[in-house]
Amino acid sequence: MDTRKIFVLPVFTLFLFCISFSPNSLAGMAEAEQWLQSEFKDSTLTKDEQRKEMAWFIDAAKPFKGMTIRVVSERIDTHWYEANTLTKAFSDITGIKVVHEITGEDDVVKKISTQMELEHNIYDAYINDSDLIGTHYRSGKVVAISDFIKEEGKEVTLPTLDLDDFIGLSFTTGPDGKLYQLPDQQFANLYWYRHDWFSRADLQAKFKQIYGYELNVPQNWSAYEDIAEFFTVHVKELDGNKVYGHMDYGKKDPSLGWRFSDAWLSMAGAGDKGIPNGLPVDEWGIRVDGCVPVGASVSRGGALNGPAAVYSIRKFVEWLGQYAPPNSTAMNFSQAGALPGQGNIAQQIFWYTAFTAALTDPKLSVTNSDGTPKWRMAPSPRGPYWEKGMKLGYQDAGSWTFLTSTPIERRKAAWLYAQFLVSKTVSLQKMLVGLTPIRNSDINSKKMTEVAHKYGGLIEFYRSSARVAWTPTGTNVPDYPSLADLWWKNIALAANKELTPQKAMDKMAGEMDERLQNVADKGQERCVPKLNEARDPEYWLSQPGAPKAKLANEKPKGRTLSYEDSLKAWD
Repeated sequence: MDTRKIFVLPVFTLFLFCISFSPNSLAGMAEAEQWLQSEFKDSTLTKDEQRKEMAWFIDAAKPFKGMTIRVVSERIDTHWYEANTLTKAFSDITGIKVVHEITGEDDVVKKISTQMELEHNIYDAYINDSDLIGTHYRSGKVVAISDFIKEEGKEVTLPTLDLDDFIGLSFTTGPDGKLYQLPDQQFANLYWYRHDWFSRADLQAKFKQIYGYELNVPQNWSAYEDIAEFFTVHVKELDGNKVYGHMDYGKKDPSLGWRFSDAWLSMAGAGDKGIPNGLPVDEWGIRVDGCVPVGASVSRGGALNGPAAVYSIRKFVEWLGQYAPPNSTAMNFSQAGALPGQGNIAQQIFWYTAFTAALTDPKLSVTNSDGTPKWRMAPSPRGPYWEKGMKLGYQDAGSWTFLTSTPIERRKAAWLYAQFLVSKTVSLQKMLVGLTPIRNSDINSKKMTEVAHKYGGLIEFYRSSARVAWTPTGTNVPDYPSLADLWWKNIALAANKELTPQKAMDKMAGEMDERLQNVADKGQERCVPKLNEARDPEYWLSQPGAPKAKLANEKPKGRTLSYEDSLKAWD
């Protein structure tokens, strides 16, 4: 074979391609071609379509060439990839330099809150969880992207951005119908379990003998609890190692708050029906009248200290103490995340799919030598208060957010960087690295079909219609930064047995109402909280929907499905 022809052909093709564009496009096309042939080989676009996207970026970026912009995001694999690889690609191709800072999620919230309060530009853009959509919509300090792309940002908006291809826009849209954030990455919390253990005939027979039904994917919390007890109390050891039927964490730490604000109460069924967040009562237990928050406590029509919420916290405390490793109560999110990979955890009801890539390492005991997992992920089991039509779990949607305090030219340059990171040229490769999908076209691509077997059900989940039942915090929460810390500070009191679950939630609900009133007193532009008058809780508990009266039986018979049937159930 004449290797000279292999080299000459792409160069000649590039030459023919480039002469069809303006001289401005030629400057960075050589750099772009190198990236297309190396890092961005996998894309739902053809190579010529990728070249056209890159040529557009080169032209659009010319007024900002040499500028240095600053952005910040939380610490996950996808954002490390952006900071370490995609910033260089963007700079090589456009001439715009990027300082992409990685920090903790709580620190991102502090930074964006500080800039909003001071109205002084610190960062030119934030990849900030869509959990703050209620805050962003009400503040008047966040740029409505849907307005920006039609007005001052029109000339720097990618023609092939294709907003309809994004799977998470409902999470980042305000009550006014405007788009305030653009998803950059998404991951859900799902049920995780050791498929190899659940498939063993001896364990299946033993489980059925004890509990009277099949050892399979739990469909309700009763089955989850039975399975947790089975592995911890009855199995005890496998392959010479102590095993546990449950994994969680309970350290008094801000990360404990994510565990609950990230929709634990919705899994039990504490809120109302309605996607994405339940109306009028959402998964935080906050009731709204229209778009106006009117209370979180049951006495004001909320559900934060109602029977379903208290049940959910009681189960968290019981399972943590009875079925998880003894040291888990002293762990935070990061410490607990690695534990299932060590091979002694049978299942986890609340497992972030952001850990998928980390648990496919062939060196781990939970992974086969070819990199395929011994584990699977499946839809989360439902608590006894859950009803069809409710959200079932949490989905993180780290999203591009732009503040009005950022000068327009810097905002435009940062918008170009944001679009580069979510462009169809880049997004499929980014999904392969971080496994945090944002585009339908990537999820349904031939490439993802080829590699789906490596990821234990992740691709099947995102291809199912069920993914809409996993949603971030919504617009009922009027000021996420000022309310979020109540979760970890109060749940820790229950986790560490300082207060009963009921007393901890009563305390939290009262404090949430006080904070809502503080938000009202500060003043916002839209949908300002206005608390209902407190009244006998029985009034609200007797009304349809949330808050829901206590069930006579909070542990119905356990139900399970085979893995294959659980996948079908997603649709």
